[in-house]
This record gives sequence, structure tokens and C-alpha cells, in this order.
Amino acid sequence: MSATTTILFFIGLVLLVVGADLLVRGASNIANRVGISQLVVGLTVVAFGTSAPELAVSVNSALTPGDTAIQLALGNVIGSNLFNVLVILGMSAVVAPLVVERQLIRLDVPVLIFTSVLCYLLAFDGSVGRVDGLVLFAGVIAYTYVLIRLARRSESDANTSAGDDDKTPEKQPWSERLPTQIVFIAIGLGMLVIGAEWLVNGAVEFARMLGVGELIIGLTVVAAGTSLPELATSIIAVTRGQRDIAVGNAIGSSIFNVLLVLGLTAGISEHPVPVSAEALSFDIPVMIAVSVACLPSFITGQVVSRGEGLVFAAYYVAYTVYRVLAEIKHESLETFSRVMLWFAIPLTVVAGGFALIQEYRQKPKAS
Repeated sequence: MSATTTILFFIGLVLLVVGADLLVRGASNIANRVGISQLVVGLTVVAFGTSAPELAVSVNSALTPGDTAIQLALGNVIGSNLFNVLVILGMSAVVAPLVVERQLIRLDVPVLIFTSVLCYLLAFDGSVGRVDGLVLFAGVIAYTYVLIRLARRSESDANTSAGDDDKTPEKQPWSERLPTQIVFIAIGLGMLVIGAEWLVNGAVEFARMLGVGELIIGLTVVAAGTSLPELATSIIAVTRGQRDIAVGNAIGSSIFNVLLVLGLTAGISEHPVPVSAEALSFDIPVMIAVSVACLPSFITGQVVSRGEGLVFAAYYVAYTVYRVLAEIKHESLETFSRVMLWFAIPLTVVAGGFALIQEYRQKPKAS
């Protein structure tokens, strides 16, 4: 591993942390100043910004001549969504339990489930073509419009409750003014994108130096690499006490990945985005199942606990292990699959169902 790559690796790590802090600080200040909820900011500005690496990778693959590069697009979306929900939400909840707003249960998670199912339906014929891409892209326009309406409503409510006494923006220091916060967000996003690229490049070279195969690198370092901005942003948001931004970032980024990243990629590509039989029979259904799994976790007390966060993260590890074992056709794959199918997954479903029953039993007592 060259000295330059090593230096860039650690600089990339610093850029991720500092960039995430600037992004969260700017987004939070804008939410407080304009009167928009932090959840809406996390679902829009932060989620869209941290999805930039996925968008760049997929669009670049769509514009690259030949059919090989475009195959990265769907895998990038599926892998990033699994990482967003299982790792980002999971690790954020481990740092501090996440309080969930009703909007996520009533709107955003159902939209995530719908987009995941829509992705499966559009990919059912073995590819995601240009028309399919336009359908997905129309979806992101509609979803963004709904979020903007919600933001305007919350802003109007905030202005009504605050009255005219608090309107003194001219007396605020320059560091708290709206243009300054926008600059913070822009700089933070830039640092996140550059930092993620340098960090991934260094990690890939380090893995190769250790003799790790290309498959393992692709399934771990590169797959998670484009989601590093979301992870850094959410962890920083939780440590700063802005948990709505962390949750909104993970859910919003997942929605944008399907509707915007995959939709735009399929829409501008000369060739349809190919969908392998394995992706159709396993990976996309797993993405749908993970999206559905958000609902019981969010509904039970409207809190994602540390225990639930650990379960989420453990399932990402299990998914990665399964994919590696399947690719290298390891002899332990059958045993691992049986343990997951007959023990781990049923136990999780039973525990989740029991928690939901307990939640509904306690509702009459609260009223």
C-alpha cells in the first residue's frame, strides 16, 4: 500500500467525519430557522445529498459503453438500501435509541415498501428499461412534491405559533444566517463525497495487499463504500441529538436510491439495466423484507431500541456472509442457510409479532 494511498485513506476518514458534522449542523440550523421539521430536512436535503455517491456510480455506469458496467447499477441500489436500513439505522440505534415520528409510519416507510415492490415488478421481466426508469423517476418527483407540501405546512404552523416577535434575522450573527448554513451543507456534501472515494480506494488497495479476493472486496468494501456518507451523517446526527435527521436520512436515501438512482440510470442508459435470476429470486425480495421489517420496529413504542439496532446490524452481517458463501460455493452454505431459515428468522418474526401484540394491548390503557 503506497504512502499516498495511506495518507488519502486517513484524510478521507477525517473528511467523512468533518463533512458529516457540517452537513448535520447546516441542515439542523435551517430546520430550526425556517420552521421545517428535522425529519423533513433529513428526508430531503440530507437524504438527497448523501445519495450522491450512489447516483454518481450508477449514472457513470449507465454512460460507460458496453453492457458490463451497467450491471453495477441494480446491485448498487440493492446493496445500499440494505446497508441504509440494517447498518445505518441499526448502528444509529445502538448509539442512542431512535424516536420515530408518526409521519415515517404513515407515509415514508409505506413509500419505501411500495418502491421496493415496484422495483421487483418492473424487474420481473429480467431488466429495467427506459420506460421503467421514467416511471421510477416520476415517482421521485411525486414523493418530493408531497414532502415539500409537508414542509410548507410545518413552516406555516411554526410561523403562526411564533408570531411576529421572533422575526429578527438581521440581528443574527453571520454564522447563523441562512446563506451560511447552505454553504455549510454544500461544503459538507463535497467533503463526504471526496472522503468516501478516498476511503474506499484505500480500503480496496489494503484488502488486495492482504490477498483478499475481488469478490469479497466487492461485497463488503465497495458495496458499503457508497453508503459511508449516510452512515457518517446519521451517526453524527445521533451524537448531536438530532435523531430525526438520522432516521430521515436512512429512509429517505433508500427511497431516493430506487426512484432517483435506478430510475435515472435506466432512463438515460442505452441498454436496459439487466436483472439476474438470483437478484430477482433473492436480493430484491430481501430488500422488500427489510423495508417491511421497519414497520413493526417503528410501531412498537415508536422507538428503535438498541436491541433492535443490534438485530438489524446482525442481519446485514448474515446477508453478507450468505452472499459470500453462495458466490464461492462453500460447503457450509447449506448449514448456514438452515440456521437462518429455521431458527434466526422465525425467532425474529415471533419476537416482532409478540412486541406488536404487546403494543396494541397497551393502547387502550393509555387512553
